[in-house]
Amino acid sequence: MAPKHAHPIKLNVDLGEGYGNLRCGPDDELIPLIDHANIACGFHAGDPLIMSSTVAACKAHSIAVGAHPGLPDLQGFGRREMKLQPEELTAIVRYQVGALKGFLDAEGVPLHHVKPHGVLYGMMYRDREVCRAVYEGVPRGVKVFGLAGTYHEEVARELGIPFVAEMYGDVKYNADKTLVIDRKKKSWTKEETEKHIRSQVETSSVTAVNGEEIELPVGKHEVSLCCHSDSPGCVEIVKTARSIVDEYNKKNFS
Repeated sequence: MAPKHAHPIKLNVDLGEGYGNLRCGPDDELIPLIDHANIACGFHAGDPLIMSSTVAACKAHSIAVGAHPGLPDLQGFGRREMKLQPEELTAIVRYQVGALKGFLDAEGVPLHHVKPHGVLYGMMYRDREVCRAVYEGVPRGVKVFGLAGTYHEEVARELGIPFVAEMYGDVKYNADKTLVIDRKKKSWTKEETEKHIRSQVETSSVTAVNGEEIELPVGKHEVSLCCHSDSPGCVEIVKTARSIVDEYNKKNFS
């Protein structure tokens, strides 16, 4: 039986989401477990020293690094919707990506991808013009991570931007295949986590919040499974994801 996905599945986590002396998640424990890092760029979280140390830690573990730009909302952690003009969206993304790229260049690490954060990600899959404005701020030739079957994929194709489809290890899905974006992450049981991740990895499907089984239209794209460093029990969630992804990849791509 042919594998459900065309490529080995990778694992990504949002990192560097503290500020000053405050730390958001156990980044040092998570980094050795992942393939892709999405590093906050200062607008929803992160600051210059955190960005610098997170890039250095990712380099030490050979983790591919991407920018994780968000809305300018530290208090709301980038999970409150804001109304910005298209030129503002393009500018804030370009500004944040450029900031991270300065630290990447200092370490000799390439910019692997751009993945918008939180509610900005949701605004993009609901609104074509928001999505286009954000993508206009992405450097040419750099991949974007997004939700397949939405404007994320459609606009990336129109603009000639390489697209990586995401699945989510610690986020629930609506019946329309969009995400339930919580301002504060809720806890998951081990059984819930394993079922949620395994169904996506093995069958490209998941149970939506209304109980309906939905297919995830990832097609032939590369796939990266996302988990969050601010989820309660995030280390165990990522370890579970790592185990399931490795099992699937070994079975289908070794």
